[in-house]
Amino acid sequence: MADRFPSPFDIESPSGADGWQDLYTYSSLFGEERRDYEDGGFWFQDGVHWPEVLPPWDASLFELAITALGQYNTRHYMVPPAYGVDFRILNGYVYLSPVPAPAGDIESRVPLFMERAGYYFGNWNRLYDDWLVKIRALVQEMTDLDFSPLPEMEDMEVITSGAGMGSGHRLIANYHDLLSKAIQLWQYHFEFLNLGYAAYLDFFGFCKQAWPSIPDLAIAKMVAGVDVDLFRPDDELKRLARKAVEDGIADRFESGDVDTTCQLLKSDETGQAWIAEWDKACEPWFNFSTGSGFYHSDKIWIQNVEVPFGYIADYIEKVKEGVDLNRPVEALHAERDRVVAEYRDLLDSDDDRAAFDAKLGLSRTVFPYVENHNFYVEHWAHSVIWRKMRAIGEALVGAGFFEKADDVFLLKRYEVADALFDYYAGWSVGAPSRGPNYWPTELESRRATLDALKAWSPPPALGVPPEVVTEPFTVMLWGITSDSVSAWLQAGDGEGGDGSLSGFAASPGLVEGPARVILNADGIGELQDGEILVAPLTAPSWAPVFGKIKATVTDVGGMMSHAAIVCREYGLPAVTGTAFATKQITTGQMIRVDGNTGKVTVID
Repeated sequence: MADRFPSPFDIESPSGADGWQDLYTYSSLFGEERRDYEDGGFWFQDGVHWPEVLPPWDASLFELAITALGQYNTRHYMVPPAYGVDFRILNGYVYLSPVPAPAGDIESRVPLFMERAGYYFGNWNRLYDDWLVKIRALVQEMTDLDFSPLPEMEDMEVITSGAGMGSGHRLIANYHDLLSKAIQLWQYHFEFLNLGYAAYLDFFGFCKQAWPSIPDLAIAKMVAGVDVDLFRPDDELKRLARKAVEDGIADRFESGDVDTTCQLLKSDETGQAWIAEWDKACEPWFNFSTGSGFYHSDKIWIQNVEVPFGYIADYIEKVKEGVDLNRPVEALHAERDRVVAEYRDLLDSDDDRAAFDAKLGLSRTVFPYVENHNFYVEHWAHSVIWRKMRAIGEALVGAGFFEKADDVFLLKRYEVADALFDYYAGWSVGAPSRGPNYWPTELESRRATLDALKAWSPPPALGVPPEVVTEPFTVMLWGITSDSVSAWLQAGDGEGGDGSLSGFAASPGLVEGPARVILNADGIGELQDGEILVAPLTAPSWAPVFGKIKATVTDVGGMMSHAAIVCREYGLPAVTGTAFATKQITTGQMIRVDGNTGKVTVID
């Protein structure tokens, strides 16, 4: 077995991708100036959030997200054992490295953390209510940003109002405002998230100390059965399906064609009333991405209505069959209460029981945010950002810079500002801009580079593996453990050749069934009733297919990844973080998934 992963400095550029570094911000790349630090660290590829090559502009949200995470750990809450998570891009893929706080700083940070985090924990409900107001207002502010093309002539109102500014200022200032609001968005994101994890990890640590053999899944069950807005889009699909059946218009969805269905719905008052309910659900709940939300290419329901229409048609069939579409909340609560009572009775003293009750109560109070933020930030807000960027792209298409609006994502974030200034300068002086002759050739080269990067298979990790992986976020969110690191070092040869894989026991249940390997959201439509979904990861927006499948198996993600949490809340057995499931399992193979032990076995 190898004693370390490849050095980032030994990784060569894929054929046809020379110069790929020019697509990204210099500070996000490995470099000789930091070689000692970078080559001696441990970097893992983040397949939970960024499993694919990052287009240049999409890298902006990646960089803003990880820096905001670090800011709250390191500078706001003074988390005692952990600073932020360092980040790099290598051949277009994201690598992360947790940064521990210096041992000498930990003790002095404890009282600061207790004071700062304690204030939030003590005022959680009020602060969280304020957060919902803030985040909705921020999304609206981004929505209101105007990126319409520069006009042939300024309106007379610009003259009569004495504005003293024109459309050029509006276009350039609004782009900088969009970037500023994206930074603000990600700082809002981590205002509560790190504390939500911290409270759960404190409870987790108490349980492990009190009962060393307690399964991680048993602890997760104690906070299950949450009601969060992340599930609202799926709930709206179910509501619309029920309404279609109740109103006698379910047959209008049988064609499987959106245009045909819409024409049939518009034909009478009953169908029009259904459309009105659809419109009410769309904003904001169908601003939902089919992927992680971090790629502009992910389909957004509200813009790709064939996706939610397909889910509604499936739900209509379930309703007609008399299937209960509701999440098994009562069963989750019953199991939650049973597990809590079982372990609480094992505690010896009233003080221990009081501490257990307090830590569990805090975890249940703060835990909903761990999932709730995902809708507001990664899905709703990001979908607005992608739309605004496409509006900028449309303006530059009109000016002859690009062939299509999505070309804007081939530019780095500050290159967009340069292109807008070029557009503005030519418009303002009545002379040709350079962009129409500069960008087409440059973009053609960048597209070829990205295609070459997509053909590369990134190693799961780089650098020197830690002796033991102890950093809790790395284990629970990303699923990076000492065992997974060891498996990677053995190059994924499996576990003894017995046709089995191990991962996290993410959601309970034991089932057998045929596998369906899905590598991205485009394959979701291939799933058949009774199959087991095997995927690199799952997105919250895949929940509507959970009524079809028996279980989920993923390559990446830990106990507290979105895939794990969503599967638990839907009562679907799941094993996450297997590392090699999509490589070792093929569609059609019979497999056994044990969500109680975290083992997946090929039985075909």
